[in-house]
Amino acid sequence: MLNKPVLVESLIVFVIVLFVHAVVWDRYSWCAVALAVQAFYVQFKWDRLLQLGGAVFQFRTAANSGLLPASMVIPLLGIVMKERCKSAGIVYFERFGVVVASTGMLIALFLSVIAVGITKPVPTNTCILTGVAGSIIIYTMKHSLTVSEVIEVLEVLLIFVYLSMILLYLLPRCFTPGEALLVLGGISFVLNQLIKRSLNVVEGRGDPIDFFLLVAVVGVVLLGLFFTVLFVFMDSGTWISSMFFHMMTAVLGLGVIMPWLYRLIQRNPLFWLLQFLFQTQTRTYLLVYWTFLAASACGVVFYQNAKRSSESKKHQASTITRKYFHFIVVATYVPGLIYDRQLLYVAAVLCLAAFIFLEYIRYFRIKPFGQTLRHLLSLFLDERDSGPLILTHIYLLLGMSLPVWLFPRACAPKGTLSGTGALVPYSGVLAVGVGDTIASVFGSTMGEMKWPGTKKTFEGTMTAIFAQIIAVALILIFDSSVNLNSSYAWILASVSLVSLLEAYTTQIDNLLLPLYLQIMFMA
Repeated sequence: MLNKPVLVESLIVFVIVLFVHAVVWDRYSWCAVALAVQAFYVQFKWDRLLQLGGAVFQFRTAANSGLLPASMVIPLLGIVMKERCKSAGIVYFERFGVVVASTGMLIALFLSVIAVGITKPVPTNTCILTGVAGSIIIYTMKHSLTVSEVIEVLEVLLIFVYLSMILLYLLPRCFTPGEALLVLGGISFVLNQLIKRSLNVVEGRGDPIDFFLLVAVVGVVLLGLFFTVLFVFMDSGTWISSMFFHMMTAVLGLGVIMPWLYRLIQRNPLFWLLQFLFQTQTRTYLLVYWTFLAASACGVVFYQNAKRSSESKKHQASTITRKYFHFIVVATYVPGLIYDRQLLYVAAVLCLAAFIFLEYIRYFRIKPFGQTLRHLLSLFLDERDSGPLILTHIYLLLGMSLPVWLFPRACAPKGTLSGTGALVPYSGVLAVGVGDTIASVFGSTMGEMKWPGTKKTFEGTMTAIFAQIIAVALILIFDSSVNLNSSYAWILASVSLVSLLEAYTTQIDNLLLPLYLQIMFMA
């Protein structure tokens, strides 16, 4: 029997795909539509495998596979990036968009082939659909990509295969198949870009903040893999292991990551970072303000844990309490987006590295703070944190930061895109900071009419849409760089579709919603 919420979620994704390709229709549109149709059918095979325990790895059980919504994100991002850069006349990034779209399609197709291959009995109709979609995609790639671009796509696919085998084995129940596609696909692409740029360093070419993002992401992932292997052979909770952890972190950071970054930016990374952070008075004010907000967030954590100690050990933070952090993140990102986006870009990278490093300390029980972090963060766990890692706060940071990091600055000569593209950096603030937060708060307190088959309410969704429209109006007032050129109907349609997706998806909405809103704004 088909799952009605999954059908509605799939319908919303199909509508978004058709909306995008109504504006951007070319040869890649046929590939995207074919990929969406086959992903829809394969999604139910994945769901059946998860229910019967037939999947190769252990995935998160409180959600469906999420293959369709995840499969379309990277291809659609590449297609809309290609069109924006084509209209700006930037050929390099136009081709980069083509590579991104092709890579996303091939990774999604790979996951579909795995599901079809391990399903017993073999689903004949789904096999035919997957074969047809694969033929269309490969035929289009053959006539669109150069030899070097084909090699790059295959490199990313190879990295994705190896990363999937390693991380899905080491981190059971942390992802659904769709979330694994997004997270591991993104890491694979970042790693490939870093290797490519490291082998072709040209002095003075490339923005240092882009290199900083690539090195930081790859550095923390390699750090985690190194310590995971190491602590198989020794107890991570002892003082000797903890001292070794801190010592090796310093060695790898100063001996590998710093020299790697130095090779790319051709200057001392620490001096460059300090000069960048305190370059203007505005940046100093923003850093002081963000430090105050970070202290406030820590204060909320300590206060809620003090309440748990005084009331009951089984006390868990409510939905409204968890949304305090959404409000704090909105208060963090909005001034950065208005006054200094480059500083926000770098600060978000630093925060991501710090969050992941603290999660390593918690996970491995590294002294002196590992056990304390376990106790403090256990209060904020929900059903999505079913694996060994606590990832919801990292997903929140990623959801807010990805639109800033993925904003095609090279294709926006004046620092902003035209029309709804001007709202692209605000996609995380609107979808997660405003929409998801308001939907949760109003839905849990005043909602009565539930969407069929879900716990989400009609009142919460409508309030979220209204709140995001108000937020867009406020952005127009306070950010002079935003000029929508009367694109209000498209904004309303984009916000409404993403809010409906929030009501029906069981995937990590902090990660999925900003990316879909960004795609709609860039189309």
